[in-house]
Amino acid sequence: MSTAATPYGAEPVGTLSASGSFTGKVRHYKIVTTEATAIFTGDFVKLISGGTVSKQAVTTSLGTITVGIFMGCAYTDPGTGQMTFSAQWPAANAATDAVAYVADDPFLVFKMQADGALLATKVGLNASLISTAGSTTIGRSKNAIDASTAATTNSLPVRILEVIDPATAFPEALVTYLPGVHAHLTILGV
Repeated sequence: MSTAATPYGAEPVGTLSASGSFTGKVRHYKIVTTEATAIFTGDFVKLISGGTVSKQAVTTSLGTITVGIFMGCAYTDPGTGQMTFSAQWPAANAATDAVAYVADDPFLVFKMQADGALLATKVGLNASLISTAGSTTIGRSKNAIDASTAATTNSLPVRILEVIDPATAFPEALVTYLPGVHAHLTILGV
C-alpha cells in the first residue's frame, strides 16, 4: 500500500492448498558455479539442466517456466573460505557449493507491488510481470506486476487473486501462478 513505486519482487504469503498458510518451507537447489547473473530474494528462478537453478527473466508469456521464488542462498566464499548466508547470489561468484533456498510450491500465493493503478475490478484477471535488476544494497528483487496488462489473456504468467488497497497509486496484490507456468505442473522435463 504505497504512493511510491518500491517493488520488492514476489513475497510468499500463503498457498491455494487446504492449509492456506505459507509455512516458510523451501527446497534446496544447487546454483552452478558459472552462474553469472545475480539473483535476489523475491526473484523467480528456473530449473536448468543438471538440476541447478538460474534467474528466470520475467516475461509476458507462459513460455516462462519457473520452479519457484528465490529466498536466499548459502555458499563458501571463495575469497575467505567462510560459509556465507545471503539474501542474494552475487553475479559471477566462483563458489562451488552454492545452494539456493527456493519456495517451490506450485500453488503458492505471493504478494507483489503493481507498477501503477490496479483496480479491485482486476481480481480474477491474469497479468504480466516486469523484471528489473534487484537491489545489491538489501538483496531484494525489484520485479513488479505490470498493471496495464491485466486481462483475460490465457498466456500471461500470473492470476490476480486480490488487490490490496486499490486506492493507492502503486497497490499491492496477491497473485498465484497460472497452470502451465510452474515447472512441477508441466509434463515437459528440463
